[in-house]
Amino acid sequence: RWKNWWVRGILTLAMITFFFIIIYLGPMVLMTIVMCVQIKCFHEIITIGYNVYHSYDLPWFRTLSWYFLLCVNYFFYGETVTDYFFTLVQREEPLRILSKYHRFISFALYLTGFCMFVLSLVKKHYRLQFYMFGWTHVTLLIVVTQSHLIIHNLFEGMIWFIVPISCVICNDIMAYMFGFFFGRTPLIKLSPKKTWEGFIGGFFATVLFGLLLSYVMSGYRCFTCPVEFNNDTNSFTVDCEPSELFQLQEYNIPVVLQSVVGWKTVRMYPFQIHSIALSTFASLIGPFGGFFASGFKRAFKIKDFANTIPGHGGIMDRFDCQYLMATFVNVYIASFIRGPNPSKLIQQFLTLRPDQQLHIFNTLKAHLVDKGMLGRLEDA
Repeated sequence: RWKNWWVRGILTLAMITFFFIIIYLGPMVLMTIVMCVQIKCFHEIITIGYNVYHSYDLPWFRTLSWYFLLCVNYFFYGETVTDYFFTLVQREEPLRILSKYHRFISFALYLTGFCMFVLSLVKKHYRLQFYMFGWTHVTLLIVVTQSHLIIHNLFEGMIWFIVPISCVICNDIMAYMFGFFFGRTPLIKLSPKKTWEGFIGGFFATVLFGLLLSYVMSGYRCFTCPVEFNNDTNSFTVDCEPSELFQLQEYNIPVVLQSVVGWKTVRMYPFQIHSIALSTFASLIGPFGGFFASGFKRAFKIKDFANTIPGHGGIMDRFDCQYLMATFVNVYIASFIRGPNPSKLIQQFLTLRPDQQLHIFNTLKAHLVDKGMLGRLEDA
């Protein structure tokens, strides 16, 4: 028991150190790592399918699985390039053409794979081939779509990438520690080693960790500013004037708690309040990603997705909760944080024909005049 504890502990510290190194190397390296993790997770799940259904002899199916992965990545990364590198895309003629017809090209590529699948159907293996076709598409939905959301979170600011991931890591470690030393009551049958003591201890530890980490990171522009592409230097920049989320504000402490803490007000960053929501999800709902993975492994009678990391299993064993967390963060940002981006609207406006630009200008001017924000002008 203690040997496994030491193995897991040393490798966890090594992975955390590696995590800090790639954060230091910047957003491009982070995106590359996300892509590598995505490919490895896809490989682990697809390999399980091959082993379970004994499908190594199916014609073209290994090739088709990777081809569909390529198609889906082309679609998602093409959307990202068009969205975040708009000026660069418009500046280069080949990129402008690819951007304009991106979705048609993506659909054509997918249709090619679809036709290849139909042509590869073999009379005695119809059911098995359709099993694997569905297996591949569900894997793409789980792995590729959610890894794409991780990159979108990253572009909103490194803090939206680091804090959620760190909260999941903290919850995983603290739940294991509390469960190891104090665990007595089983939590769920899918994971017999999980205990209520670990679950509750991990929750409080993660919320506290999220508050402290958010406080430290909110003071640095390199973490709080959106990741944007600088067309002059052809590189990413993370320099901006911090938004209200990352400016210290004074909050009144509820009267009930004033006698306990001895303070009437507290100064904190608004982002810290959002971090409570993030860490709560990481602690209470995030583990269900792990439970889901445990159920999946039990269904196919395997211990781990792979044996890539000694004591931890495969890469997917470490990222089962992270993908669920990434989806929540993306939905949370879209629902409560993100607003229209003026710079992107202006970029798109400048690509319109002159008559379209004039029409929008006149419509906007009339709207502002009606609102009283502009003085009424004489008709031209």
